[in-house]
Amino acid sequence: MEEEKLHLFGEFVLDTTRGTLLRADQPVHLRPQAYKTLKYLVQNRGRLISKDQLIEEVWEGRAVTDDSLVQCLRDVRQALGEGVNQYLRNERGRGYIFEPAPERPAGLKNNHVWSEQVEMLRVVVEDEEETSRTDALPASAAPVVPAERATAGANNLLSKLTRRKRAAAMFLAVLALTAAGVVYFTRFATRGPAIRSMAVLPFANDSGDPNLEYLSDGLSESLIDRLSQLPNVMVIARSSSFKYKGQEVDPQEVAKALGAEVLLMGRVVQRGDELQIRAELVDARTGAQIWGEQYVRKAADIQTVQEEITRTVTGRLRLELTGPQEQRLTKHATENTQAYQFYLNGLFHSRQGGVENARRALDYFQQAVAMDPDFALAWVGVANVHIAFAGNSWLDPKEANGKAKAAVQTALLLDEGLPEAHWALALIKQHEWDWAGAEREFNRALELNPSLVDAHTQYANYLSLMERHEEALAKIKRAQELDPLTIQLKRWEAYLLNLARRHDEALELMQEAIKAEQPRVVTPRALAFIYEMKGMYEEAIAQHRKVNSIEGETTGGLCYLGYALAAAGRKKEVEVILNKLNTAKEYVSPTELAALYAMLGDKERTFALLEKAFAAHDLQLQYLKIEPHFDSVRSEARFQNLVRRVGLPES
Repeated sequence: MEEEKLHLFGEFVLDTTRGTLLRADQPVHLRPQAYKTLKYLVQNRGRLISKDQLIEEVWEGRAVTDDSLVQCLRDVRQALGEGVNQYLRNERGRGYIFEPAPERPAGLKNNHVWSEQVEMLRVVVEDEEETSRTDALPASAAPVVPAERATAGANNLLSKLTRRKRAAAMFLAVLALTAAGVVYFTRFATRGPAIRSMAVLPFANDSGDPNLEYLSDGLSESLIDRLSQLPNVMVIARSSSFKYKGQEVDPQEVAKALGAEVLLMGRVVQRGDELQIRAELVDARTGAQIWGEQYVRKAADIQTVQEEITRTVTGRLRLELTGPQEQRLTKHATENTQAYQFYLNGLFHSRQGGVENARRALDYFQQAVAMDPDFALAWVGVANVHIAFAGNSWLDPKEANGKAKAAVQTALLLDEGLPEAHWALALIKQHEWDWAGAEREFNRALELNPSLVDAHTQYANYLSLMERHEEALAKIKRAQELDPLTIQLKRWEAYLLNLARRHDEALELMQEAIKAEQPRVVTPRALAFIYEMKGMYEEAIAQHRKVNSIEGETTGGLCYLGYALAAAGRKKEVEVILNKLNTAKEYVSPTELAALYAMLGDKERTFALLEKAFAAHDLQLQYLKIEPHFDSVRSEARFQNLVRRVGLPES
């Protein structure tokens, strides 16, 4: 069985269960290949390992230059400090050897006595446990055992030693028990209640240049994305934590509003090529600072700073991580600094909303993958923009979905464990009517990142399409826990209640959400649909007109207004809308147009358009089962046949 912890020297311990190097029980930064190099040398301590053998073991047969190994060893020496030179040696022309020596306890001045005691303990242990001995294992590397076993072992030792050496052995037994006690109290007795939730507040841009806003926002978002993959810790979503952007906050008040027990916050200053980042971790339960640090680095090292902050936070919160979990949390997205800058700019513009910002975001993401074709997250960015193009009818859905799928498949080939890529693929499969595949990808995304709020939200919508309304509402509730200050999620819940035909509850919740957003003027489209389902046609018409005047007159918006006018019996006004739609140059969803004809009672035009929608793979056919505007034709055999062909579950 692989040892869980290997003592190196001084305060350094290699924890192979967590896959990390520790100093005084705190993680020390090592890149994955440097960690593997150190681990292999330590596990083969005392043996000379040739350069070729080390490369073969660490890189598993992949072709690399000697420089790669030299860089890894340089990283190891830098992480371990000057003391490592006594133990990690380069036998010129032959290879490398890690050969730690036993340490003398602080305060013990007689080196000869200490050496004799160490040698004596080694001999007795080898006599007692030959079947499990470790060659040349120093006493200081022996694992800490429970007090009962340590006491029994010490008594057994004393019975076999000569009288001359009993005093020395007793000293060692007391020393071992004392060390075990110290370990227990520092690791367990002093540990407070487990942290269950945290929030990353937006780092302030103190550079004085608004054009660098993307940098501070990008740093904050990347930390949220990394930390949200922590096991058993809920990380508050970006949209809630970013409510505090640009504000001086009281940590305890903010934490109460967010439902977070600890806060990570900081400031960013860039001056030319120099980057200064101040970060601090605050226990919101007491208001006390858990940790704080100032980083002064080159701007190109921003990912390394993110990695160091992540390691420190997980260490300070005493979170137990497996090796793969830690590698995932601290992995560089790309080694190309310019590509990463393009990616952060793409994220910034994609958050702003609207077609023009989406186009700018796409340009930045495409520049990022041009600079580094192996940049998986940037490929996900490309996919997400095309998914937005398809969903908003800004581009022909077939074309947009095809480009999105190609991009996300590239991302998954580069990094199968990327939760954002699985979430994007879930939406693409949903657009392709691969319903089982979509659900599988939603679940995979949430398995990899349980705090990915957008995946919870879109999965809720998917469940609603499947008429699994109770599951959909439970999922949107979970999204609200992760994103408690985003009122739009309350509006989304109201929309799902309306689709579940719970119109009274939907209207009450929607009105509560709008009231909570005051004094901001909010005109949600979903409110118009709820009014219509409640038979409040004049209110529905007025709400649709208001939304169209604010968002601009789109073909979808005209269809929606037409539904309410048709329900109110105002057919002449519907004819005006139909003339606009039938002569429009923009994409008109055949499904949405079919629903309008269904509202007018024209079944032949309805089914002709539905067949056109099927041939075009129109995205709005996803809503076929739950779209109330098709209720007048739902019982028709032609409609039921179309439901089967789209692959939706039959009632």
